Amino acid sequence: MMTKQEPLIDDEYTGEPPAKRLLAYLQSQREHGLRIVGIYCCYAPVELIRALDLVPASLCAFSNATIEAAEAVLPANLCPLIKSSYGFIMKDACPFFAVADAVIGETTCDGKKKMFELIADRKPMHVMDLPQLPDEPEAIDDWVAAIRKLRGFLESVFERTTTDERIEAAIRETNVKSRRLNEVFEYAALNPPVIGWPELYDALFLAQGASGADLAPILDGMLEKLEARKRDGYVYGPKGAPTVLVTGCPVGGDSLKVLHIIEEAGGVIVALDACSGMKPYAALIEEGTGDPIRAIAARYLKIPCSCMTPNDRRLTELDRLIEKFKPDAVVDVVLQACHSYNIESIKVGKAVQDKHGLPFLKVVTDYSQSDAGQIRTRVEALLEMCRR
Repeated sequence: MMTKQEPLIDDEYTGEPPAKRLLAYLQSQREHGLRIVGIYCCYAPVELIRALDLVPASLCAFSNATIEAAEAVLPANLCPLIKSSYGFIMKDACPFFAVADAVIGETTCDGKKKMFELIADRKPMHVMDLPQLPDEPEAIDDWVAAIRKLRGFLESVFERTTTDERIEAAIRETNVKSRRLNEVFEYAALNPPVIGWPELYDALFLAQGASGADLAPILDGMLEKLEARKRDGYVYGPKGAPTVLVTGCPVGGDSLKVLHIIEEAGGVIVALDACSGMKPYAALIEEGTGDPIRAIAARYLKIPCSCMTPNDRRLTELDRLIEKFKPDAVVDVVLQACHSYNIESIKVGKAVQDKHGLPFLKVVTDYSQSDAGQIRTRVEALLEMCRR
């Protein structure tokens, strides 16, 4: 049974929300003279950013509070992540955008592309043209060219240069971070797990901005405490609770309601398969190739976002996660108006049910609480299927 445990992440911000922790980290970096680069997607190559002594910061927003303001400009039937992000900028209420000295966008969806046009005059901005047929032979060359263009933009804006050696060092640092995080994930794959999704989410959120060097002692401390939990027989969640893998769109802030509902209904979330979760750390960047930018491009093109077509890698990755975490059910969280994830959910559901024989639930939602009761009813029905 779950008993009260000391926090896995122990620092001066213990008990604070992940966003506040990350903001405090970014502000401390600025106080040490470092500059911040805002990014909107995990396709932005953070190794290049760090090789220029810059700090990446995610600018995606997950709050319902700014939706109404955004809808004065944007369509009401647009993705809530885009509306929330734009609303914060309109109201000058996004601290992450405020601390950013430049912004990187990526052509992952039509809504984001057009939003970038609306905010392009607020900060120096560079939009990367992401190839969306990743298996075509020209895709890797096009993405290498896009990363080299980004390098030129950053070097021009910040009036500094980098070297292949520094980029190679940033690759090694990323790989260390990914290995450490995957060691943390192993404790969620235990049967029963000894870590819960809120703790996983805290670590993943902090990993978005913190350097490998700054994150290493935090992750090492987590691993020590997790090993102690395992040794002491600690179990996260009720005994025999159905375990759940959550996939789909990025979740955070107000959309975490789905994850809260799953656990309030008696389930235990053991895997977060999204670009706001485990997905960016699933594989390493090849080291020592002699062409670090091409190595970065090759790794990033393999990230299985629904903007890619065909996106067979998502199903392959889902197979791996199901085999590793052995969930009793899969929940696919789709944000309203995210057409690519919504349509792709058909293939995901078929793979989960037909290939793995697991119960599957697609939840289409936004950042409001208006559908919480309906989601709860559907989740309870899903978990009941697991208990039979």
